[in-house]
Amino acid sequence: MSIGRNGATAYQSEAVQAAQFASPHQLVKMLVDGAVERVVQARGAMERGMTARKGERIGKAISIVDSLRASLDMEKGGEVAANLASLYDYIGRRLLHANLKNDAGALEEVLRLLREIQAGWDGIADSAAAAAS
Repeated sequence: MSIGRNGATAYQSEAVQAAQFASPHQLVKMLVDGAVERVVQARGAMERGMTARKGERIGKAISIVDSLRASLDMEKGGEVAANLASLYDYIGRRLLHANLKNDAGALEEVLRLLREIQAGWDGIADSAAAAAS
C-alpha cells in the first residue's frame, strides 16, 4: 500500500511542478483533463457500488469545474465566457444530481460535455501551433 501512496505523491508532485511552468492555456487544459479523469473514476466507482469513492471523485470533479468557472474573465471573454460559465454551472448541477441519485446517465452526459470542451482546448493549441510555424 505504501508503494501506491509514494507513486501518488510523486505524481502529484510532478503535476504541481508542471502547473508552475504552464501557460494559462495549459492550466485550463490540465483542469479539464483532471475533471474528465475524476468523472471517469466516479463512473467506475458507481458501477462497482463504491459509494464513498464515487462521492469523493464527484466532489473533486465539482471543485475542478468550479475552478474553471472562477478562472473565466467575463470582461474580456464576453459571450464565450458567459456561455462557458452557464455550461460549467450546468455541469456542476448534473454532477450533484448524479451523486445524489446514483445516475450513471448524468455522468455520461457530463463526460460528453467535458470531452467537447477538451477537444475545443486541444483545437486551440493545434491552431496556435500551426500559426506559430
